[in-house]
Amino acid sequence: MIKMRKELWFGFTIMAMIVLPVLFLTPWTSLTNGHLGLLMLALVVVAIMLGFPTAFTLMGMGVLFSWFFYRSTSNADMAVDHVLNLMVQRAYGVMSNDVLIAVPLFVFMGYLVERAALIEKLFKSLHLAMARVPGSLAVATIVTCAIFATATGIVGAVVTLMGLLAMPAMLRAGYKTEIAAGAVTAGGCLGILIPPSVLLIVYGATAGVSVVQLYAGAFFPGIMLAGLYVGYVIIVALIKPDWMPALPESERHVELPAFAKTLAGRGRNALLGLAGALRGASGVAKSTAAGQFLIALLPALAVAAVLALTYSAVTAPLKDVDTAGLVESGGAVTAEVPAESTGGLQEPPPESTGLQEPPPAGTGLQEPPAEGTDKPAAAAAAETPAEAEKPAVEPVAAAAPAEPRAAPGWFWGMLGGAVVLLAVLYALWTWQRFEVFKMLLSSFFPLAILILAVLGSIVFGLATPTEAAAVGAFGGFILAGAYRFVAHYRGNPGIAAVGSTTRELGVIIKESSFLTAKTSAMVCWLFVGSAIFSAAFALLGGQEIIEKWVLSLGLTPIQFLILAQLIIFILGWPLEWTEIIVIFMPIFIPLLPKFGIDPLFFGLLVALNLQTAFLSPPVAMAAFYLKGVSPSHVTLNQIFLGMIPFMGIQIIALILLYMFPGIGMWLPEVLYR
Repeated sequence: MIKMRKELWFGFTIMAMIVLPVLFLTPWTSLTNGHLGLLMLALVVVAIMLGFPTAFTLMGMGVLFSWFFYRSTSNADMAVDHVLNLMVQRAYGVMSNDVLIAVPLFVFMGYLVERAALIEKLFKSLHLAMARVPGSLAVATIVTCAIFATATGIVGAVVTLMGLLAMPAMLRAGYKTEIAAGAVTAGGCLGILIPPSVLLIVYGATAGVSVVQLYAGAFFPGIMLAGLYVGYVIIVALIKPDWMPALPESERHVELPAFAKTLAGRGRNALLGLAGALRGASGVAKSTAAGQFLIALLPALAVAAVLALTYSAVTAPLKDVDTAGLVESGGAVTAEVPAESTGGLQEPPPESTGLQEPPPAGTGLQEPPAEGTDKPAAAAAAETPAEAEKPAVEPVAAAAPAEPRAAPGWFWGMLGGAVVLLAVLYALWTWQRFEVFKMLLSSFFPLAILILAVLGSIVFGLATPTEAAAVGAFGGFILAGAYRFVAHYRGNPGIAAVGSTTRELGVIIKESSFLTAKTSAMVCWLFVGSAIFSAAFALLGGQEIIEKWVLSLGLTPIQFLILAQLIIFILGWPLEWTEIIVIFMPIFIPLLPKFGIDPLFFGLLVALNLQTAFLSPPVAMAAFYLKGVSPSHVTLNQIFLGMIPFMGIQIIALILLYMFPGIGMWLPEVLYR
């Protein structure tokens, strides 16, 4: 009861911090429409914190306050007509947005992968492979969550599944409850940032930013955050080994197959043993030895393929590109946002597609566009009559074939490092480690193919996010069916395995479809509510008041970024990321051109910042997901305490991304410039 009272007092304190300034600072005797807009914003936040459904709260407030606006400019009957027209137009605008089609497809793919029964095998093989790493179970948990996040952007599913798999394993191994809970919740929330994140789709649709570029930009920040988590766990395990005891030898043991037991008697090294078996007289069939030897060579073959592609790219002759006649189009991102676009969900221009060109600048902060400049017109005016009389096409002399470039020094350094690593790997490759490698291969390789097919096709421009999501959903269906069939076939070979797989696959599809419809309906209703709310907010002039106030502060772009991220960080305590995106992003986005800030870079900062929304009490949904599947002796306070250090790591990651924008902006520039 005391715990509940503490949470209630915290919530009431936050609400008081919102309500009291509204009561005392609002000029009640001389209310304007702008003041009504700010009042509507405060009431929405308080209503959501009281537990009212977010989407319908947004719609209700939007309808009510837009009626106030139209009632002040016309009669009651006309006000009702205007409000109804506004609702229909905004709802239709949401439903006609093609970007949102990717949401149910990615969600469906995530639920199918979750039920494909490969995450359990992946976690087991990872913790065996990392048995000698300090805090191996926690490290394996975070790595598994990062890999799982690339196959699904569903935070609840990842936290719940890893809470069932990893939490009991860590507690049995003697891990401190707070460390185990922090690793599961922090790792599970990586799906917010790592593509294919649903948050990035929602932000892209709200801010009018290409989802393709957002996915490319979020890739390295996601890896950086996961790496910081792993580094923290390893450091704590070294300082406090009693918090994360090493796995006993019995937990590291892997049962060897018959051929491995036979060859293990001849030597500990798996590669040498298999090479000897190929020469015969080993008691193992040559076909078996050849197949296993090929598997053992896969790391070397993969490294050789990567090195060959890299060598081909760095030694390819440079091509001279004639840029005459091309007109630079800088400032497209930092162009003025028209007044009518302040309403939440923005429609993409008719000529745009799912794959958009990124802004030309290489950092998050850009110089605001100069007023009144028109380069094409100026260039046309400066053109002399003599130049105008030149023929459109001039004869070009045949160019000599370009010579291949010499490989740079860093390539040879990478080649030498790869050779050394492979030599160390094969020198230490015992039969136990070879079996662990095969477990990793069987659990990760199918998932890696799915990830490459989905994210690779998006990032390299082969498919739009919607098309790639459809491929991913189909791939998830194939994975679920294949893994279920293998599981049934091992226990009951024959036609019976097909029947069992078909029945189980039907149940999986039914459950996944239901959960997908539930999640997608929530997202779509949120967009409808946001569109109506933001339209009412713009009509009342709330956006104009906020814009004037922010500009009156005389902030630099850096100061504005810090202020915006601080506000979002604080909002992450009482609100979820969906509410922050659909309510507050339409307020921030029109201000970005005023400070010359790239919406793509701002979106990456927001996505990294909103990790805190799932890890900050009292509305830390990850904690409640984990509490629902944890043993009864694990308390909510222990879970909250475990999440706090990882919240600090998220702030460090946010500062690093802010200080070094290239972490997020480098890949979009390389791929789409």
